[in-house]
Amino acid sequence: MSNKRKLIPILLVLIGSLGFISLYLIFFGVNRPDPREELKPKDVAAQDFGLPNLRGDYVKLSDHRGKVVFLNIWATWCPPCREEMPSMESLYQQLKGRNFEMLAVSIDRDGEKVVRPFAIKYGLTFPVLLDPDSRTYRLYGLTGVPETFIVDKRGVVIHKIIGPQNWMKKEWLDYFDRIIR
Repeated sequence: MSNKRKLIPILLVLIGSLGFISLYLIFFGVNRPDPREELKPKDVAAQDFGLPNLRGDYVKLSDHRGKVVFLNIWATWCPPCREEMPSMESLYQQLKGRNFEMLAVSIDRDGEKVVRPFAIKYGLTFPVLLDPDSRTYRLYGLTGVPETFIVDKRGVVIHKIIGPQNWMKKEWLDYFDRIIR
């Protein structure tokens, strides 16, 4: 067997490994931000948008000025998104009514047809918005899903989190308690 033929399996393994690593970094992020650290000097105003929710109401991000907004962009086909949904629901139950709002923007192309059954299956009570054209994905410059943006009461993005989280960890609960006050 020639030396070139011996290199082919090695190259295939290397290419496959690089692909796996790339996908891992897209879905799970390179480094997890510390929830105790907000973005400081480069705070930027959250890009406003409006989308329908599952009840058919039109919801704008700017409607929630004066509250801390947990803006999560996700899809039903995304395993990491499904992983974090139960802790998002728990966080919502714990913080609703405290100058806090959660907006979960689904970028599923099939919209309500796939999102409504998903929301029922997972018992989601927080507002789920439908964005089948992925406008928010482009507007916020996402690299994958899920990505979460924490918007403060002034309408400024103070935190961006790439990948799924257990939102009920003490660090996150303390973080939200601090910024809601």
